[in-house]
Amino acid sequence: MSRKQKKMLVRIIVAAVIFAGGLFVPQAEQFTLLWFVRLGVFLAAYFTAGWDILWKAVRNIAHGQVFDENFLMTIASIGAMIIGEYSDGVAVIIFYQVGELLQSVAVGKSRKSISDMMDINPEYATVERNGEEIEVEPDEVAVGETVVIKPGERIPLDGEVIFGSSRLNVAALTGESAPRDVTVGDEVISGCLNTDGLLKIRVTKPYSDSTVAKILELVENSSENKAKTEGFITRFARVYTPIVVAAAAMLAVIPSIITGNWGDWVYRALTFLVVSCPCALVISVPLSYFGGIGGASRHGIMIKGSNYLETLANAKTFVFDKTGTLTKGSFAVTETVPKGITESELLAFCASAEQNSNHPIAVSVVKAARAAGDIPKAENAREIAGFGIEVTVNGKKVAVGNVRLMNKLGIEISDTAAAGTVVHCAVDGIYRGYILVSDEIKEQSKSAIAELKTLGAEKCVMLTGDRKITADAVANTIGLDEVRSQLLPDGKVSALEEIYSAKPPKTTLAYVGDGMNDAPSLARADVGIAMGGLGSDAAIEAADIVLMNDNIENLPLAVRIAKKTHRIVTENIVFALGVKIAVLALAAFGLGNMWLAVFADVGVSVIAILNAMRCMRIKNN
Repeated sequence: MSRKQKKMLVRIIVAAVIFAGGLFVPQAEQFTLLWFVRLGVFLAAYFTAGWDILWKAVRNIAHGQVFDENFLMTIASIGAMIIGEYSDGVAVIIFYQVGELLQSVAVGKSRKSISDMMDINPEYATVERNGEEIEVEPDEVAVGETVVIKPGERIPLDGEVIFGSSRLNVAALTGESAPRDVTVGDEVISGCLNTDGLLKIRVTKPYSDSTVAKILELVENSSENKAKTEGFITRFARVYTPIVVAAAAMLAVIPSIITGNWGDWVYRALTFLVVSCPCALVISVPLSYFGGIGGASRHGIMIKGSNYLETLANAKTFVFDKTGTLTKGSFAVTETVPKGITESELLAFCASAEQNSNHPIAVSVVKAARAAGDIPKAENAREIAGFGIEVTVNGKKVAVGNVRLMNKLGIEISDTAAAGTVVHCAVDGIYRGYILVSDEIKEQSKSAIAELKTLGAEKCVMLTGDRKITADAVANTIGLDEVRSQLLPDGKVSALEEIYSAKPPKTTLAYVGDGMNDAPSLARADVGIAMGGLGSDAAIEAADIVLMNDNIENLPLAVRIAKKTHRIVTENIVFALGVKIAVLALAAFGLGNMWLAVFADVGVSVIAILNAMRCMRIKNN
């Protein structure tokens, strides 16, 4: 507990002890010594527990905010004291404060998981200037300056390692426990904790554009985007509270005029007021969403507001980008088909031609060739744009490229209807086979799609600009329902519109992309989910939900969190309204006393709060 919460707990305990003592003081006739003693004990307990409630009620009335829970508790408790029900009036205040304390503790636990994200912000940066190391505010460091990070310090700005090697703890950003190794030449982002060696980094972005600044902005603004249910409860309370106050007033006055039994009907009206307090709804609904957002952040799932959590819970259609989302976005040699030579010779010929290229396809070929053996030196390189390259290797003329290059040279090739990029090779005019280079499917993609379907997803679609044969192979491997290939960026949005118009009524559509070139689709979907990865500025800005660790398996986890949160919110609304309606009826007919009213208000609130706290304890499978 915080210091403030501990003080409140002490007040409640002291008030409860005084209250218990008052119960042992026998009742007596008014204005006798024993009567004054009993009244004094209960008043001491009352003001010990509830002086702040009285003050809030008076202050809010002065500001025009009359009908709130403080007003209801003040009127009900003071009214009970006036008609002589001292124990009931004090009990209302004490138990109300117990509920408020539990709410505060619950919010504190949820806020802690989010505050762990806030701890990623370092207070200073150690910068090398004029041969000295000085500490400055992170936003005072310019791009290109060198920052020194000692073991145990957080990286203050995004940059590139220019000295040292170490291991970085990225748990606060991604929820991953495994540290990441970095050395000279590696890019690092702000917010990571340096655990081992001394590092020096060259700053590549100003603080305002750094990963940590964008994440903090996301977290701080998350409470502004409220769910429809949350907004409804707020509006409901504004209308509901004045109505029940008016109903309680009529319950006290009209029957009393008819029967003349003022004490009985006023007591019923006061009981009615206590029951009617909408605390359970006003507290538990936003707390549930807050808990869901906090629980998600512990797994590296950043949700920009409770409205997106509610929207994701209703998603039945999921649309995916391919590269970087369902696949790794990194190319690798997946097949070698030599003709008349060995696999290692085929790799060596292709790599010799591609070794000076920075193209991802060329890099993957060179990497595979180095793993298989040495790469011979190439001479007389001649690149043919859009076709490939011709070189001389050990006196042999080698041509490496696509099918158009082979056709241009008049070389007959084998059937290569394979999923991926095909690199053909000819030596001295003779076809020597091909290498298949593919974007590897993420190991978790298939299981993630399967789990989404168990969670109620009715349609999983992939949109990609890749070749049909490649797209179909990926879709079949991971179990997608539909695939649309060879799409240009604007074609993706058009395809998304068609899918959106065909989705089941009263359901939502989620688009999942890598956040780099999917901004239009992310914005068009009901909820945009970005495979953020570390340092993906575009992902953090474009999406409604960001999977910071780039793990597709966190998508079904996010859906489970959203569904559980939505279910808990519904449970709390049904439970709170059901109990209140029943007890309100009992109170109106004189079948319920103030203690039952305390349960209907504070008891229901406590149960709803405890239920809402379950949103914070959602674990990954």
